[in-house]
Amino acid sequence: MANRLLSLTARQASKLQKACMSSVVSKTGNREVVGYGFNGQINYADRVDFPMPAVRFLENTPDILALREKEKGDWKKLSVEEKKALYRASFCQTFAEMKAPTGQWKSIVGITLLISSLSLWVYMAMKKFVYKPLPVTFDEDRVQAQLQRMIDLRIEPIEGLTSKYDYENNRWKE
Repeated sequence: MANRLLSLTARQASKLQKACMSSVVSKTGNREVVGYGFNGQINYADRVDFPMPAVRFLENTPDILALREKEKGDWKKLSVEEKKALYRASFCQTFAEMKAPTGQWKSIVGITLLISSLSLWVYMAMKKFVYKPLPVTFDEDRVQAQLQRMIDLRIEPIEGLTSKYDYENNRWKE
């Protein structure tokens, strides 16, 4: 009974594996699956933090297959161009190419400055055309008169503004 159950499970697993592999082939084309990949996904991505993609970069061609057969032998017999061709068949970029600066910071700084200048223009337009002028109570002489009135009435003498005023010498405490 257990053997029968085990054999049925194995058959179902093999059917499922074949179905999964057929979808993988449709995604990867004629490229060779060589590893687990990032997060177990069968795709290609050049990443510095995970330098082993799940599939090779280029599809298998007769030239690449011939180089792979030659690769199985002595590497000293391969020329530098053949080694580079093998590398480029497996990977799109080298680490130096991945880490090379792209100059993207220039566009980011430019867009940031453009947005900042636009916001300043909008602010100035709003101040000129939308906002009402400040009331007369914001004039310097009126503010001083209000402050003197607060001192005269001794408003909030414990913790407020007038607590910092010396009433005996008629001046502010230092």
